[in-house]
Amino acid sequence: MNLKELQTFCQDNGESAFRGSQLYEWMYRHGVDTIEEMSNLSQSFREKLSENCSIQTLHVDRTNPSQIDQSVKLLFRTLDQQFIETVSMVDGNRHTVCLSSQVGCALDCRFCATGEMGLTRNLTTGEIVDQLIYVRKHIAQPITNVVFMGMGEPFHNYENVLNAADIFHDPKGFNLASTRITISTVGLLPQIQQFIQENRRYKLAISLNAAFDKDRSKIMPVNKKWPIEDLIHAGREYSNQKKRQVMFEYVLLKGVNDSEEDALELAGLLKNVECKINVIPYNEMGGEFTRPDTQTIEKFVNVLHKHRRGYRVLVRWSKGQDIAAGCGQLAGQTA
Repeated sequence: MNLKELQTFCQDNGESAFRGSQLYEWMYRHGVDTIEEMSNLSQSFREKLSENCSIQTLHVDRTNPSQIDQSVKLLFRTLDQQFIETVSMVDGNRHTVCLSSQVGCALDCRFCATGEMGLTRNLTTGEIVDQLIYVRKHIAQPITNVVFMGMGEPFHNYENVLNAADIFHDPKGFNLASTRITISTVGLLPQIQQFIQENRRYKLAISLNAAFDKDRSKIMPVNKKWPIEDLIHAGREYSNQKKRQVMFEYVLLKGVNDSEEDALELAGLLKNVECKINVIPYNEMGGEFTRPDTQTIEKFVNVLHKHRRGYRVLVRWSKGQDIAAGCGQLAGQTA
């Protein structure tokens, strides 16, 4: 529950709205595991809460630390025996947590392990928030960034994802700056427009992954409904309104979208768009796609740099390669 919901809940149960504020801080600022730890609540109210409420929605089934970097992949089990994965990535003073928003995904992107699962259900706000509570409590490095780039399409679970982001941003919650919270989407245009119209302050990442509609439609069926031109227009609108650069993510797939022609087309599409292009060399999963070789990756990036007009180019080498913790690799794997 958010602050307003907790205040209403307390008033409906014969307590003051102030008790709701106390509950909110205990759960989100302090991350307590049990109601009994909420020492400034009356004993009778704590007993009532313990009998009727739950403040823990997830249990850790497995912790899988990387042997090559400081990444940790966590397998959570939900109360209805579903599985989701969360990744903690520490790099110097930066600690990024990649959160899941759904059990599975309905969008069937061909290069994504989560898409192969299909969709079971949305996560609740509590299940999203609990992922971050656990990481904050069990990994010493302070959390600096949150990305909704784990299992699921965040904008298919719009309300719960934005409720969770608001709790992360709230000074009485996790107190993360809005610029430290990124929500990624494959390109659900109505939700992108809603996000812009509501003047949401969080960073937006749109998964482009191709420069030509014919190629994008083959690997991302959603493109048949909302093609590249529509997404770039929406991204430009976001950047213009927010005075903050939208990020277009581009997963490089060997022989699919990694040619010089692809790079030139992408540079032309994003010419004079205030944005970041996040080039992600594909994380292999033993399927039909493979990662381009280093020379091809460098050539692609160099073409983008050479023709750069208004955009920035970044290359993101995924962490946790030895534990399948990279972009597109999360699939709620059980032992």
